[in-house]
Amino acid sequence: MSASAADFAFMARALQLARRGLYSAHPNPRVGCVIVAGGQVVGEGWHARTGGPHAEVTALQPAGAAARGATAYVTLEPCSHHGRTPPCTDALIAAGVARVVYAVSDPNPRVAGDGARTLEAAGIAVESGVLAAEARALNIGFFTRMERGRPYLRSKFAASLDGRTALATGASRWISGEASRHDVQALRARSSAILTGVGTVIADDPALTVRRSDLGDVLQPARIVLDSGLRTPPAVRLIRQPGETRIFCTRAPPERRSALEAAGALVEEVADREGHPDLAAVLERLAELGCNELLVEAGPGVNGALLDAGLVDEIVLYLAPHVLGADGFGMFATKPLPEMAARPEFELTDLRRIGSDCRLTFARRER
Repeated sequence: MSASAADFAFMARALQLARRGLYSAHPNPRVGCVIVAGGQVVGEGWHARTGGPHAEVTALQPAGAAARGATAYVTLEPCSHHGRTPPCTDALIAAGVARVVYAVSDPNPRVAGDGARTLEAAGIAVESGVLAAEARALNIGFFTRMERGRPYLRSKFAASLDGRTALATGASRWISGEASRHDVQALRARSSAILTGVGTVIADDPALTVRRSDLGDVLQPARIVLDSGLRTPPAVRLIRQPGETRIFCTRAPPERRSALEAAGALVEEVADREGHPDLAAVLERLAELGCNELLVEAGPGVNGALLDAGLVDEIVLYLAPHVLGADGFGMFATKPLPEMAARPEFELTDLRRIGSDCRLTFARRER
């Protein structure tokens, strides 16, 4: 049975619901569900927070007896395993739904097709692939973590027209306008963690928190610092914020480690690569901790190293209408390219005006 126009419309509504968990569902995926009987919506739900009910269960509650013989539209393949909550396949089977339409298969190896098989074994008609690209994009970090063993990495910049992110003195406040700084808060809110380097911490003493109250239910992202020799002062603002601050180093002098841990930071040693924490190892560790989307707010050194390592998936650039001059800092301090063919390539995926600035979003183009 092929998908109908109604299937696409109801799945679009399920995706709208899933986006309500944009800032709060991680490390779980953002999932929405719509229950339809006789062409009418009888139940809606979304996954709001890890440990809470999944979208299917939330949608089945208002549907009640009307769910029997109905169609359930879900943005991700229903789970079939016991985690913090019971399997959603069990709830759908018990409710007596006749058909399940889901957008995209769950990349989690614990599900990975087993949800669909479980439903089919119970006599429920199953169809997939409706608005699959949209559903995957909504959970790009979850898919990246499950399929590649690391978070989806997004580098954010505020730059002048000549591509400078700071003056030669290091001054960078403020390159972008107030509207852009307001917009960045939403990027932070959807991220599991924000990564920076010790140089930025010492120079700017950032808090790296979400400060917009209009975003609703927000999980504060963890703060991640790359700091080879633990130069981070224990009194910096990011350690004193609610939530977690984790510092990755290559050597941990006992006194410095004790001071940072006493201040509330978590300290981890990772392998040394060219005098700095091994970036691939850091991202692998963050994936183990459940990090889906990682936002980088750092200087050209950290961003250049990430780009050299092939770890930058997306660039978000707030381009401001002024010029800072040739002696300012750039965006990426990369190694010299041996030839033009070796340059990293990106594709423009979004372009819009934010106040007096322009926000450009680029996704890495795979060769």
